Amino acid sequence: MAKTLKITTRNASFQQWQALLTNRTKRQRAGEFLVQGVRPISLAVEHGWEIRALLHPYGQGLSRWARDLLDRVDSVRVVMTPDLMAELGGKDEESPELLAVVGLPEDRLDRLPAGPDSLVLVFDRPTTPGNIGTLVRSADAFGASGVVITGHAADPYDPKAVRASTGSLFAVPVVRAASHREVVDWVTGLRGHGLPIEIVGTDEDGDLDVADYDLTGPRVVLVGNETNGLSTGWREVSDRTVRIPITGAASSLNAATAGTVVLYEAARQRARTQ
Repeated sequence: MAKTLKITTRNASFQQWQALLTNRTKRQRAGEFLVQGVRPISLAVEHGWEIRALLHPYGQGLSRWARDLLDRVDSVRVVMTPDLMAELGGKDEESPELLAVVGLPEDRLDRLPAGPDSLVLVFDRPTTPGNIGTLVRSADAFGASGVVITGHAADPYDPKAVRASTGSLFAVPVVRAASHREVVDWVTGLRGHGLPIEIVGTDEDGDLDVADYDLTGPRVVLVGNETNGLSTGWREVSDRTVRIPITGAASSLNAATAGTVVLYEAARQRARTQ
């Protein structure tokens, strides 16, 4: 039977969970993060993530969804006052009926599927958690194999990133890599085993329009930092760079938007070859 804890004050456990919302270092040290929202929690459970604890308020009724999760998920149950739940839920107007403490997965590139249809999106040094979440959501929607976050970047497990992904973070492998070199070594290893995977950079001064480039084979697609674009290191290892033609007064696209456009084009091309 699952262990049950009751919390009525801002004790050490509450403070630890509260820190998971704002402190990246403590998330990493604890190896866990706090998940808010029905869809993200449901997808975390559905895709087999480690649910360490489920938090819910006492003194109020729960929906069938919440009762079902509490019945079937083997984790610590934490019952706390609605006001404490509201603090962790991030919404002033109401107390959430369920929150989940979820274990962080390992940052290993071999978690990414590698095959003839591989489509991996690399986001280089993103500074905004919301942009990470948006691109993860797009990667999920358009059939990407996984997402890699490289360099000094925002945290994909920040609550803003998790919310922006609308739970897709739990459906698509997301891996953090210290630099482009780790990813290049991974690509080199795949090539050594006969997989003709190509690295495709996106840049406003790219060699050709994205629609004119073959995205149907195994590809690693690069999206640069929101302000500075791709790093010099990534530019040097790109097999090709593509551009997204735009008109109007806009000088460029938001990084998450640009990545979404390329993912859509890849999905469109791949659908035509099936």
